[in-house]
Amino acid sequence: MNIQEMLTAYVKDAVQNIYDVTLETVEFQPTRKDFEGDITVVCFPMLRQVKTNPVKLGEEIGNYLQEHVTIVNRFNVVKGFLNIVLNDAYYLDFFNEIKNDPEFGFVKDVKDARKIMVEYSSPNTNKPLHLGHIRNNLLGFSVAEILEAAGNEVYKTQIINDRGIHICKSMLAWQRFGNGETPDSTGLKGDKLVGNYYVKFDQEYKKEIEQLIAEGKTEKEAKAEAPILLEAKEMLRKWEAGAKEVVELWKTMNQWVYDGFEETYKALGVDFDKNYYESDTYLLGKDVVNKGLENGVFYRKEDGSVWIDLTDEGLDEKIVLRSDGTAVYMTQDIGTAIQRVEDFAINGMVYTVGNEQDYHFKVLFLILKKLGFAWAEYLYHLSYGMVDLPSGKMKSREGTVVDADDLIQEMTETARTISEELGKLDGLSEEDKEELYQMIGLGALKYYILKVDPKKRILFNPEESVDFQGNTGPFIQYTHARIQSILRKADFEYESQLVSEYELQDKEKELIKQIQLYPETIQLAAENHSPALIANYTYDLVKEFNSFYQNVSILGAEKDMERQLRTQLSKVVANIIKSSFRLLGIQVPDRM
Repeated sequence: MNIQEMLTAYVKDAVQNIYDVTLETVEFQPTRKDFEGDITVVCFPMLRQVKTNPVKLGEEIGNYLQEHVTIVNRFNVVKGFLNIVLNDAYYLDFFNEIKNDPEFGFVKDVKDARKIMVEYSSPNTNKPLHLGHIRNNLLGFSVAEILEAAGNEVYKTQIINDRGIHICKSMLAWQRFGNGETPDSTGLKGDKLVGNYYVKFDQEYKKEIEQLIAEGKTEKEAKAEAPILLEAKEMLRKWEAGAKEVVELWKTMNQWVYDGFEETYKALGVDFDKNYYESDTYLLGKDVVNKGLENGVFYRKEDGSVWIDLTDEGLDEKIVLRSDGTAVYMTQDIGTAIQRVEDFAINGMVYTVGNEQDYHFKVLFLILKKLGFAWAEYLYHLSYGMVDLPSGKMKSREGTVVDADDLIQEMTETARTISEELGKLDGLSEEDKEELYQMIGLGALKYYILKVDPKKRILFNPEESVDFQGNTGPFIQYTHARIQSILRKADFEYESQLVSEYELQDKEKELIKQIQLYPETIQLAAENHSPALIANYTYDLVKEFNSFYQNVSILGAEKDMERQLRTQLSKVVANIIKSSFRLLGIQVPDRM
């Protein structure tokens, strides 16, 4: 039970005993810095039920609490705000309870835990992952970790867009121009190789369009009639018909891409429990549409196409089956959602998809509700904004898209350059340095992206992200390493229980108060699907620790009990940094 829950019960008791009134709620806020107190009761809302003035009300509740509640030390009332000072024993008891728990803040073994599936990444198989995928992967993975830490059972998934005209374009270009080359023969990652042929297709397609325009065709005609496009469409038709040689090539080239993706995922530190493939799911959903037609959820137009009318809900009419009976993306998404519930018995889903799809998911969730699925109440679109780079940074070969592998490599190099300039890693072996450059570079990238509210657009600056000062990953990683150095130097027994008679100094107490916020921050981050809350909590904790570190002596403290408590506090802060960064998918070094 947290302090607000405890004090709520006591304040209600006080008002019941003094005024014979049963309070509905009690409102709290942190005590303002310019007043003494650990927590503040806001008296004004109580005046709706208790007829008195707010100062008198605060004084009477304060006196009652001081007399009857052992954890309340003293109080003061400023206008209608009752500022309460808690006993040091309360903080020490809390600290003794949690200091040896490496999983502090995490909710474990929940009976009937909610089962949630988090979808992220979900790439096309015709090109490598890019900067946008990085934000998507980092957000999805982190939200999955946070939801699990908050007590849910979580499954991570992606749906791979492995069919359609885009992959046929790469296949056709490889057939024509590839001379049988493979990832092994070229030394290229498979996704890069296939991506190169997608670009090659586009180059040839543009040449053919120019040729046709020169022969007198309009641009529209030329785009539709270019022989290479017609051939790609024919290849797609053969794939759908199951033509053996086309399906074999499709399997081979897709596997090259999957192997390439796997390398990128490994470098990013993300993983999946289950992959879905569009080639398996694109026919799902049609039977559901037919059932919905019978139940009046959908209606058929004269041309045979099937629609849903959502105008009463402030949306528009939406097609769910074309007149030729083929599915649209919405149909597939309906079918895939139902399939996932059948596969994993989940009762909630989170879709990590860019904000350009906001409308699509509003419609999808509404359709699933109208179809009568109870779990449709627990669907969430984790919508996020674009990531931009400062102009002139990291142009890719086509000059438009930033390749994920290149950016990961660039981050390691940036960490190397800045670390060498600052002399941060002097004295470490070359092998340790290399490992640290990767840890710092990737930590910088992940933290910079995750500390921002998902809905906001980001301007990502690699140099700024690898700053060892301020709200950055490396600053927090450096603090963790500094604490580990303190713990290595502690040549005394510091693990024993602390006695409740110990008188806390302000800096010690402030640090314990910041530690107390960790469990509720995890819950809040889970409710809001926001890793930014974890990132910024960790930064606040580290700032509080650094203020503590600069103002009190830890290992050189005069009294044994001071040295013990301060060393233990340092250890708990390091554990929380490690634990919170784990939720963000970031590693922390022990030396730096």
